[in-house]
Amino acid sequence: MKIANPIYDVVFKYLMEDSKVAKLLIGAIINEKISELSFFPQEYTALSGKESLTVYRVDFMAKIKTAKGFKCILIEIQKAKFETDIMRFRRYLGSQYANKENKYVVGIKKNGKKIKKALPIVSIYFLGYPLKEVNAPIIKVKRHYYDVINNDREIRQTIEFIESLTHDSFVIQIPYLRRKYQSDLECLLSVFNQENRTHDNHILNVFELDYPKKYGLIIRRLQKAIAEPEIRDTMDIEDDILEELQNKERDVEAKNKIIEEKNQVINEKDQALSKKDKALEENKKLIESLMEKLSQLEK
Repeated sequence: MKIANPIYDVVFKYLMEDSKVAKLLIGAIINEKISELSFFPQEYTALSGKESLTVYRVDFMAKIKTAKGFKCILIEIQKAKFETDIMRFRRYLGSQYANKENKYVVGIKKNGKKIKKALPIVSIYFLGYPLKEVNAPIIKVKRHYYDVINNDREIRQTIEFIESLTHDSFVIQIPYLRRKYQSDLECLLSVFNQENRTHDNHILNVFELDYPKKYGLIIRRLQKAIAEPEIRDTMDIEDDILEELQNKERDVEAKNKIIEEKNQVINEKDQALSKKDKALEENKKLIESLMEKLSQLEK
């Protein structure tokens, strides 16, 4: 069965516009059943040539409710690696911590005013490139509290102050997703496996029977995306812009390399001059010493 490649932001947006699919995917990743969900993709306008193009890329935010309470889910998708990735992720994360809308109602005061608290944040990163330090396909970053004075005893209680200022994360390394699944979650996420690409990078070829029945909704949604001309066109645009960004990054790298080489040549010249100056100084001292000895002999 052919499905649209969900690593493309426009396809991921289309996938998550279906509330049932969004609950299923996010719920499987965070391992919680979601009862309520509001999904907000962030749209960005990118310039390519003389045209202004709206590309659905990078940043997605969902407000969810589970048995454990309300949460803010941040999702980042990055197909290719860029030097600016981490700072961009940090900026978006910071903007969501500062977003006054990321609150939920916990009660109402006598005067009718709503009592609100900050939403705990969970970030999910889909990376189309591998991290060099570890080859685990799905990485969970889970916070723990410890009492430092009492031999680092773990504190089991949930503390609102800490929950509001720190967050859990999930990192999904798409290149390390395997064909032979080792868990139900890895089976679900295999819809992102780029080894299933056809000659057209926009299309993946999967076997629906490989997936549990409960995930059929996701497969069919991605299959439906192929039939949307606007999605196919935007995938082409994403490819063009990605190529343009990669070319610019290569140009910057090339220029930085030239600058680095020039700096190295300058440093080598400085070192050579320093050695020459040192040798001259030593020669000067030697001459002065010889002149002094000669003067003493003449006396």
